[in-house]
Amino acid sequence: MIRQLSIFIQNEIGSVASITAILKSNSINLRAIASFDTPQFAILRIVVDQPEKAKTLLIDSGFAVTMSEALAVELEDKPGVLHDLLQTIADAGFGVNYIYSIVFRQANIPLIILNTDNLEETKQVLKEKGYSVAEQEDVLS
Repeated sequence: MIRQLSIFIQNEIGSVASITAILKSNSINLRAIASFDTPQFAILRIVVDQPEKAKTLLIDSGFAVTMSEALAVELEDKPGVLHDLLQTIADAGFGVNYIYSIVFRQANIPLIILNTDNLEETKQVLKEKGYSVAEQEDVLS
């Protein structure tokens, strides 16, 4: 499992930049980012190399932040592999709440980040089916 931060922000010009400015000024490396928005606000999900520090700094700056776990699954870079992963999860009876991909990876293997109805059981099913599920330290390098 990996730790991700979910940040509630206003849907206005510069709101994401205000988050990245805090990360930059505190030497926190952003590894993945996704935004889920509505007309008035957005939930920004990020994976960083120092999640606890980032959470504290963002809360101290007035942002509403939660930390949660998600799965990070390595996929080959070829057609159909994402479908196969999602079908495996569906066949096991789990729903996908959200999904996004990693920004940077040294190994050049795509990494899909997702959240399901039951993370522990989904992780077990995926491992049994031969998927490589990354841990927090795997997204730091």
